[in-house]
Amino acid sequence: MYKILKTDPYLKDFERDIELRMQNYKKKKKELLGKNSSLVDFANGYNYFGFHRTENGWVYREWAPGADEMYLTGDFNGWETCACPMKKLENGIFEVEIEGRDTLMPGQNVQAIIIHEGKELRRIPLYATRVVQDSENYLWCAEIEDTFASFPWTDEAFKMPKTPFIYECHIGMAQDKYGVGTYAEFRENILPRIKELGYNTIQIMAIMEHPYYGSFGYQVSNFFAPSSRFGRSEELKALINAAHDMGIAVLLDVVHSHAVKNTNEGLNEFDGTEYQFFHTGERGEHSAWQTKLFNYGKNEVLHFLLSNLKYWMEVFHFDGFRFDGVTSMLYHDHGLGSAFSSYDMYFSMNTDTEAVTYLQLANELIHEMKANAVTVAEDMSGMPGMCIPIKDGGIGFDYRLSMGVPDLWIKTLKESRDEEWDIGKIWYELTTRRPGEKNIGYSESHDQALVGDKTLMFRLCDAEMYTGMSKFCENPIIDRGIALHKMIRLLTASLAGEGYLNFMGNEFGHPEWIDFPREGNGWSYHYCRRQWNLVDRDDLRYGELQNFDAAMIELLSSGKILTKKTENRWLHQDDKIIIYNKGDYVFVFNFHPEKSFDGYFVPVPKEGKYKVVLSSDDGTFGGQGRVDATVKYNAESTPDGWFGFKCYLPQRSAFVLKKTK
Repeated sequence: MYKILKTDPYLKDFERDIELRMQNYKKKKKELLGKNSSLVDFANGYNYFGFHRTENGWVYREWAPGADEMYLTGDFNGWETCACPMKKLENGIFEVEIEGRDTLMPGQNVQAIIIHEGKELRRIPLYATRVVQDSENYLWCAEIEDTFASFPWTDEAFKMPKTPFIYECHIGMAQDKYGVGTYAEFRENILPRIKELGYNTIQIMAIMEHPYYGSFGYQVSNFFAPSSRFGRSEELKALINAAHDMGIAVLLDVVHSHAVKNTNEGLNEFDGTEYQFFHTGERGEHSAWQTKLFNYGKNEVLHFLLSNLKYWMEVFHFDGFRFDGVTSMLYHDHGLGSAFSSYDMYFSMNTDTEAVTYLQLANELIHEMKANAVTVAEDMSGMPGMCIPIKDGGIGFDYRLSMGVPDLWIKTLKESRDEEWDIGKIWYELTTRRPGEKNIGYSESHDQALVGDKTLMFRLCDAEMYTGMSKFCENPIIDRGIALHKMIRLLTASLAGEGYLNFMGNEFGHPEWIDFPREGNGWSYHYCRRQWNLVDRDDLRYGELQNFDAAMIELLSSGKILTKKTENRWLHQDDKIIIYNKGDYVFVFNFHPEKSFDGYFVPVPKEGKYKVVLSSDDGTFGGQGRVDATVKYNAESTPDGWFGFKCYLPQRSAFVLKKTK
């Protein structure tokens, strides 16, 4: 019996399904590897395919089983279509050796020519490591680059943080300027900010090349090419190296759930067939995203995707991955419109068991490459075992995103007046987990910052942010927004997971949404940037929110609070009070919009003295200074068996106490 069945008793009736999960995994692994190989040895596609220097020149190989003929063209031969024919080997592999080390030069553009059923198709090599867009005719080409050339890494001593505090970021829109930011600018300007804030992990979006900037990087065309919009490969390596030198881990937001439909730029119909990488017909089309869907049952597809993961880890030193669109992968209907209200929905004809097997293999490979690598699943379905070790019957991720939490806060703010907040429901949504599985908690990510939605701060304050964020004017709407913004983030960060995530700029309440340059906004970059100038100004209140966020991260990190169990909860619906402890730390929240409570009994786990170590009401954080941090509270036993003390709980405030002795 697999351990997952003991961890989650509700799975008792689905033992055969868990057994099938594991049989599929073992069968596919044996099929791929045989008896004496490993996934690390198997996932070497990028070391064979693509462009590689040889003693006498270059060799270029490609897998194109549907091609009748294949040629290489580019700057090196004056773009003559048939001047450089490729030899067809076994298993649909084509190869050409190009003599002369200077025949192909870094910076030259190339394309592959496929002949399929008499048609000539221009394609970008599948393993291209740099893809650029021609500024005159907007065609995309592969550019020769020495991606595999030695890089002066200095991160040998880097150690992965045990608890991830993740700063989700996008290179292109990380700058204050009206334009696309670069890897170098991010390294110079943004990494120091992240370090100062106390985050120990960055999760970078939109690294894998994508033809449409506004897709946020989620419609990938070239899986082995870092986006050329942001700079060159060595500049991305320098960014990651600098992050490691600062003690910051780097996760790639990897998109293996689907691919862009484009044929000229992407994988689609590379060799002239629909089925080379993707399912045929309706199964190969995502109805909501208008993208192509991988055939995870095909060994060559598994080889391509697993090699892709190893490539980013080996060549660029990424420390792990956040897997996008896992729910879409797991189910044939992609989870669209499904509430997942029953365990039957996880183990049915709707489950894509081949995708489950791929995710198991992916996690095994990643952790073979680096034992303490971090993998995070973006799954809103709650698939049992997502973050259970494979050997125990799970899928092998380290964390799942607490995707219901942002929805909780949006729904609460949209539908309930402050005095109507359901304290019990908030507690339930923040603390409910799959047994034995770890979560990354977050109150908002990039999803809530996109055009058409609102960040927490903008939802709280709306248009008042344009005129009311000055320190020299009183504004009750802004006061409420700042108070609740801090409380929501502290409650979420301390309760909703064993790790925490924030999207860049949200820590200081970045105003407005993200709107990528497009025809509808006149190709403007006005909303596709981060306005750091706002938080840097002493006359505005954004800095108060950032100060609180930094203090919160410092407390949670130094106190190792997310590793501690939540105990001794005290919820009071009418008073809007939430009190709980994690180890020697006691968290006190008064969400009441009007009532402050004098002499309110605060239950604690042990006798002794307690002192305030963080208060959202501190003046440095934009509060009113109603919590005295110099007072030491003496917790004593009560006649009814409690330990605790009485203290003042200001309305719309939160504070954290620590047992001092």
